[in-house]
Amino acid sequence: MAKQIKFSEEARRAMLRGVDALADAVKVTLGPKGRNVVLEK
Repeated sequence: MAKQIKFSEEARRAMLRGVDALADAVKVTLGPKGRNVVLEK
């Protein structure tokens, strides 16, 4: 995969998309039943 170098506002938007994707991936594992969700999947 080629490396991409981004600067300024474009870099901040790309970083925010990555953080949002990570948050969407882990948010179902939060809470008292979170461990069960991870083990099940």
